[in-house]
Amino acid sequence: MYSKCTGHKNASLTSSTNDSSSILIHNEKDKLLDGLLVSGFDEASCISRVQSHSFRKASLHKPARYLISKLRDYEELHGKCGPYSRAYKRNVKHLQSKKNIGAAMCKYIVWDPSNGLGNQMISIVSSFLYAILTERVLLVRFGADMNGLFCEPFLNSTWELPKNTPFWNERRVETYQTMLKKDKANNISKEALPSTLFLNLQHTIDDPEKLFHCDYNQDLLRHIPLLILQSDQYFVPSLFMNPSFNLEINKMFPEKDTIFHHLSRYLFHPSNEAWGLISRFYQTYLAEADEKIGLQIRVFSPNTTPKQAIMDLVLNCTISNNLLPELDTKNPASSYTRNKTLNAVLVASLYPEYGESLRAMYLNKPSISGELIGVYQPSHEEKQKFHDNMHNMKAWTEIYLLSLSDVLVTTSLSTFGYVAQGLGGLKPWLLYKLISNDTHFPACERDFSFEPCNHIPPKHYCNGKTIKDYASSFPFLKGCIDYSIGVKLVNDSAT
Repeated sequence: MYSKCTGHKNASLTSSTNDSSSILIHNEKDKLLDGLLVSGFDEASCISRVQSHSFRKASLHKPARYLISKLRDYEELHGKCGPYSRAYKRNVKHLQSKKNIGAAMCKYIVWDPSNGLGNQMISIVSSFLYAILTERVLLVRFGADMNGLFCEPFLNSTWELPKNTPFWNERRVETYQTMLKKDKANNISKEALPSTLFLNLQHTIDDPEKLFHCDYNQDLLRHIPLLILQSDQYFVPSLFMNPSFNLEINKMFPEKDTIFHHLSRYLFHPSNEAWGLISRFYQTYLAEADEKIGLQIRVFSPNTTPKQAIMDLVLNCTISNNLLPELDTKNPASSYTRNKTLNAVLVASLYPEYGESLRAMYLNKPSISGELIGVYQPSHEEKQKFHDNMHNMKAWTEIYLLSLSDVLVTTSLSTFGYVAQGLGGLKPWLLYKLISNDTHFPACERDFSFEPCNHIPPKHYCNGKTIKDYASSFPFLKGCIDYSIGVKLVNDSAT
């Protein structure tokens, strides 16, 4: 809790010099997330960077030294080649000439947004890992709906593509699929490759196989200075399927299921505006709770799924798994004691009915265990709004608050939930995805990894044969619980 930070500060005033020094070192280590982050930022410009560690328990998963060294190397590259640098200006001129300058010092990935905030965040992390693996600079094309959500992640530079760049709305460039067709027909030479390529990784079930994970195709992409990449997927498992990338990923992430956990905490720091919303809500409603239960309820088919069916599913999941206590219907007037446990339930949903129903339940009747249950719902927008900055601000606030939970319940297939679980390093209970007035048992299942699911992974090996069992060929990949054809990274696919 935030109050712990204050406690450390007060203790240091009366301790010895050595004790005070050790506390300062300890606080600095916590603040920098065991070396994941770098010091030197203007703290006032991003308060969350220096305060967020005191709002959550320290992660049990420490970043590998090799990952830290790769992040420092990337930061140096971004500083040299990022926007407004001499190298950037020089490279933009060359790229405007449409000439492939192959041996250019700087190469880029311009991330292009697609779908909602959860999809965007998981695809940004995927694009950043790809940038590290291919020694490219990641630039993001944030629209007005993304303004003011995040702090700048890289020291003395920006990751935002300048709006005056000639590639801001560029769509008249060759596509990845077109390049592959040309290469298949003519065995295209490296000199004939375009200088800019649009790479669409927005997978759907009916898409043709892109074979993005194959070495030969990656070799072609390696010679293209600027990739405009659009995706709504967590395509990290595809990178893991590439032999050369696999070696680097293994060294960077000895714990395979921590990739999103480490990279999301590195990249995504709430802006001061977002942090104000997060910290005020947390300290007002959640900070004093003995346990915090995050409950994210996504309704995919609101017109065909009755609210009571969703509520029954939520209660079945939380009560049968002892996440929430049963009500004491026989003794409605339980005695008050000052030592009762207080648990806080944070409800994140577009609809107010679920939070209101839970709140009324635990206000009208005591729990059998004697626990006091407070239910809090920050917002209820009624429907998902695209291209809406305030909607995204509320969504980001709720994602972050969910990530501060001790126990997390999310809805199957929800990328909103994926981001929260990854940031918090939490293996969530996954609610079954209801789409009508039906029932399902069990109502939820505990996930085996806090990595996001890649919903549409590659379907074929690079030789064209169909992949029938991912785990047998890729021992750290396993089918997702919430989507049978999806895969995710795990430490051991046998678990």
